[in-house]
Amino acid sequence: MSHASWLRQGRIVDGRLNPAWVGDLLIVGDRIQAVGPACEAEAAKLAHVTTVDCSGKVIAPGFIDVHTHDDAAVLDKPDMLPKLSQGVTTVIVGNCGISLLPLVTDAPAAPLSLLGKSQFRFPRLADYMAAVDAMVPGVNVAALVGHTALRMRHMTNLDAPASPAEIAAMAADLADAMQTGALGLSSGVFYREAFAADQAELTALASVAARAGGVYATHIRDELAGILDAMQEAALTARQGGLPLVLSHHKCAGPANWGRTRETLPLIDQLARHQAIAMDVYPYTAGSTVLRDDLVDGVIDILITRSEPYPEMGGRYLADIAKEWGVPQQDACKRLMPGGACYFQMREDDVERVIAHPLSMIGSDGLPHDERPHPRLWGAFPKVLACYWREKGVLQLEQAIHKMTGLSARNFHLPGRGVLKPGNWADVVVFDPDLVSDTATFEKPQQRSCGIEQVWVNGVLSYSGAEGLRAQRGGRFLRRGVDAI
Repeated sequence: MSHASWLRQGRIVDGRLNPAWVGDLLIVGDRIQAVGPACEAEAAKLAHVTTVDCSGKVIAPGFIDVHTHDDAAVLDKPDMLPKLSQGVTTVIVGNCGISLLPLVTDAPAAPLSLLGKSQFRFPRLADYMAAVDAMVPGVNVAALVGHTALRMRHMTNLDAPASPAEIAAMAADLADAMQTGALGLSSGVFYREAFAADQAELTALASVAARAGGVYATHIRDELAGILDAMQEAALTARQGGLPLVLSHHKCAGPANWGRTRETLPLIDQLARHQAIAMDVYPYTAGSTVLRDDLVDGVIDILITRSEPYPEMGGRYLADIAKEWGVPQQDACKRLMPGGACYFQMREDDVERVIAHPLSMIGSDGLPHDERPHPRLWGAFPKVLACYWREKGVLQLEQAIHKMTGLSARNFHLPGRGVLKPGNWADVVVFDPDLVSDTATFEKPQQRSCGIEQVWVNGVLSYSGAEGLRAQRGGRFLRRGVDAI
């Protein structure tokens, strides 16, 4: 017998920019059975229904985290508490050119090491999909294929463009993954391991993703002084490849770049007149990635999240370490490598402009394998609601939810997700609009958010704010464009 939940008298925000309204939603099994007045008649047909009083609460689609590095986390820590506790029901993995597949190794090098070191055992997407479904993680999982991972599997010299034979080998792996249900190709030409890739290499692989209806998501080559040229390069790759473009974690990094969203966002608007384009953004002025001395300018604050040679330095600022050691910050950074850091390289007005832009989606870009992760891993989605909707009014509630749900599902070709309507999958979150907020900080980053009351994943009540995780998990692997079990 299918389990049923009748969510009563909540403020329904359906994920489509429709005005919020007060009403009911009925979940039967893993689907939404009814929304609105039809719920009462449909519920009367059922032998047993759990009634949930949602008065004063918001009922919304489960949030879709479009930019994650949860590839291994869904297998290593399948309860996925950092995501469920902020209302996320689907994660998109494989961003920034960094994916588990198709590389098989016991010693992944940076930047793939951002995904941990234990799960690089999937030569094909079908293998990863089977592992995810066998684990039944707490959230749904959809996957991009990383360009850097393809390079690391098939190339011996990463400091050169791929040869025709290497491109053919990468294309074959990508085509196989696309046929299995990958969302598309991601790249991270910002990282040294992919920086040498030329237009021919990127376009050839983008074309493979395009033939299967995929997208091209990219961590562009330069988010500092050369950002406009890097955006044009990404746009050209997508145009020549014939597929939609997603600019990853759009930002203007570095003090010399602050305010330049007044240039980058009009460029995105101009490009959008001729090609499909979107972007994701996280609601913080600090980014987080591997330790890189070229990002050390002596001006911005840099918080060390991990250091392999000096693990005791995690949680300290680079400037303090450099002063203690009596060396320049760049030298201290080199001594701490390999490791990771949070770079306080953006300005708040730029973040606000990107979040307000109609083409932006919300993605956390959290790193679950950092011992002291950036707080976005635990707090990105509630922070958007608390800060940019409730406190600052940068977004209307319907806009904020749309950027976390319906827009994301549409851009990444996930039918049946992101919108509350009969027949869609029952990924649903109920939250208190007055209390929802992030509590994770840079000092204490692993903290559950407030105000997320219940989260259903494919109809399974997976999280309750009062009780935490529930006994049963409901996640699945989601294939591009497939609305089926």
